[in-house]
Amino acid sequence: MKQKPTLTFWQIWNLSFGFLGIQIGYSLQSSQTSRILSALGADPHQLPLFWLAAPIAGLIVQPIIGMSSDRTWTRMGRRIPFILGGAIVSAIAMYFMPNSEFVAAIMPPVIFGAFMLLFMDCAFNVSMQPFRSLVGDMVNDKQRNLGYSTQSFLTNVGAVVGSFLPFLLTWIGIQNIPEAGEKVAPSVVWSFYIGGTVLLLTVLWTSLRVKEYPPKEYEEYNDITDNEKQKKSFIQILKETPTTMLQLAVVQFFSWFALFIMWVYSIGGIAENVWHTADPLSEAYNEAGNWNGVLSGVYGIFAVVFSMLMAKLADKLGRKKVYSFALLMGALGLASMYVFDDKYMLLLSMLGVGIAWAAILAMPYAILSAALPASKMGVYMGIFNATITIPQIVAGLTGGLILKYVAGGSSIVMMIVAGVAMALAAISVTFVRDINAEKQKLEQVNK
Repeated sequence: MKQKPTLTFWQIWNLSFGFLGIQIGYSLQSSQTSRILSALGADPHQLPLFWLAAPIAGLIVQPIIGMSSDRTWTRMGRRIPFILGGAIVSAIAMYFMPNSEFVAAIMPPVIFGAFMLLFMDCAFNVSMQPFRSLVGDMVNDKQRNLGYSTQSFLTNVGAVVGSFLPFLLTWIGIQNIPEAGEKVAPSVVWSFYIGGTVLLLTVLWTSLRVKEYPPKEYEEYNDITDNEKQKKSFIQILKETPTTMLQLAVVQFFSWFALFIMWVYSIGGIAENVWHTADPLSEAYNEAGNWNGVLSGVYGIFAVVFSMLMAKLADKLGRKKVYSFALLMGALGLASMYVFDDKYMLLLSMLGVGIAWAAILAMPYAILSAALPASKMGVYMGIFNATITIPQIVAGLTGGLILKYVAGGSSIVMMIVAGVAMALAAISVTFVRDINAEKQKLEQVNK
């Protein structure tokens, strides 16, 4: 089998540079969507339901995009056309969402906002899935940890920028409460404008700088036989799902259930526990919303730092140990938010959340990509996205019930629920089979 070339650092950097912009947008969506929908009139008990449309759509779209990109070849490449197309739709949705109130004559603003959330999240996923496949396509086994750790690094830099944007814009003088007769603060509106623009520019950079391996060369690098190139039905592909992917699905379920709960309820929890308010239109609640953005940025900074260490740690200690440790730190960080009623102490909670976030964005893909057949990399990565969307759907359907019957209506108690789920994810990692680690051990024995 012909070996893939060893890429330079900057070649690996370019593979994921567009993820920087996508994560700025995704971070704004995660930290500010509940704030926007609450301002537009959504009830706190209904918030998880508004978030449901996006993961449901992602569950359907991702496998289609994955299978399509496996079978696509254009002058721009295999994955790049989908990455670029998704970025364009994402940016448009980001421009419209914070202005949902201005369509009141056509439909209720909160419904329009929910539709924009749907389009935005679908488009983010259309771009994200091929990005993950692109790294798997282009790097060799020795650079797999570096490739996905670099992607995690850029993703978390984007998360920092996106999370801090409303806070920074407020700091330079842009108003952080809605204008008279309006619902969404200008600081949020301008954050989405800036985020959408940066998203387009960074994805364009990757699209223009990366040259994917042509089909024949790709087949040689991955030893793809004529038998492997035969088209199979989606059902056949599902039946042949690698065991490692199924094991990782359990970890992903608990991880993303925890993250969904955090994203939906963190603003309300912080407002309740630190600012002692539940009024989404109050100045105190909007301060809590900005601080939630700061906290998202802080855990992004911790994630950036951990991402720089993660590849070396994984090479030395093994991916599973690093992954499990990181998720356990995330569990402690989430649960500690219930304990801290001082906004600055919450920065300590974000240390654990940031370490977990860095690992969630890299380790499952590094483990999975080594276990997937190269000819089906895209479709399996697309199917794997179900391990992100299904837990969000479950959390969306059950979140209101958990809030009412388990948390007693308290948003801050939901952070304990998230912490327990993340701890279960950490335990589940021990049952995952790491194919690449087994290969390395076999090579050492043969030496």
